[in-house]
Amino acid sequence: MEILADVWDDIMQGLIEPLYYFNDPEKRISYFYLISSLLLAYYVYYKAKEKIPFYKYIFNKKIWLSKSAFIDYKYFFFNGIIKVVLIAPLVNTWWYLGVSINDWMEESFGFSKTLLSENELIVYYTLTLVVLSDLLIYLIHLAMHKIPFLWEFHKIHHSATTLNPITQYRLHPVELIVNNIALVLLSSFLVGFFDYYYAGSVKAATYLEVNIFVVLFLFWGSSLRHSHVKLKYFHFLERFLLSPFQHQLHHSDNPAHFDKNMGSKLAIWDWIFGTLVRSSQVTKIRFGLGKSEEKNYNSFFKTLYMPFKNIGLFLLGKK
Repeated sequence: MEILADVWDDIMQGLIEPLYYFNDPEKRISYFYLISSLLLAYYVYYKAKEKIPFYKYIFNKKIWLSKSAFIDYKYFFFNGIIKVVLIAPLVNTWWYLGVSINDWMEESFGFSKTLLSENELIVYYTLTLVVLSDLLIYLIHLAMHKIPFLWEFHKIHHSATTLNPITQYRLHPVELIVNNIALVLLSSFLVGFFDYYYAGSVKAATYLEVNIFVVLFLFWGSSLRHSHVKLKYFHFLERFLLSPFQHQLHHSDNPAHFDKNMGSKLAIWDWIFGTLVRSSQVTKIRFGLGKSEEKNYNSFFKTLYMPFKNIGLFLLGKK
């Protein structure tokens, strides 16, 4: 009975946890970023000379009350449970893994003769984390598109036929776990690496402080990446930073846009690897996997089991 009580507590915590995102400065749907996105949305609305009232433009019933949107909302809470039960224990190991890496470096190379001040440590760690985590996310995303096994799970995110800020949480649990394992390993390595070049004792909180680069990204319309608001950046800037509309292009059901704009924040990886499409190259888009596949992913339970079904059929040679 005690085990069942613990499981129940975890489930309830998982259901409640996502609600705290609205007050979390590291989450795109924090009220602060939602307000900044709302202001940017008004700019787009004004420039487009829309005829309908602004509140109807933003809170379009066909988008927020669509069948696709309700699947997003279910994933929002379901993945909250997955994070508490499966991912939180994994994430909690990152600091200890980092310490182990630091110990290994000291045993292998001796103590470092090059030492950083705490300010240097924070600056270098932050810049390195921003660049390498963005590259890692791009490479994982690329793998999700190119490796059939992984695509079956990532396809769930692309099955959304309407976009809203909660769509970002529409991730199959398998993809969620893969993403978190990769980022924990990277963070742990960087913590151990930079600790090696610091003579003092750095607390875990030092590495967990809100990243100014992340704040700027979240502030500048990150919530609009999954929306119908076509916020574009200057043409030259979209070669370096992905605008919300560029990410919307990534969700297009047009084959010409498949496997494009796979970066997280920086556009340079798409530019380097030839997967970049800028806003000026596209006018109209439709979201989803295409009409032929929509019926296979039009419910929450279908999106959960279809990847396993498709993989099973492939292994049996029936697909």
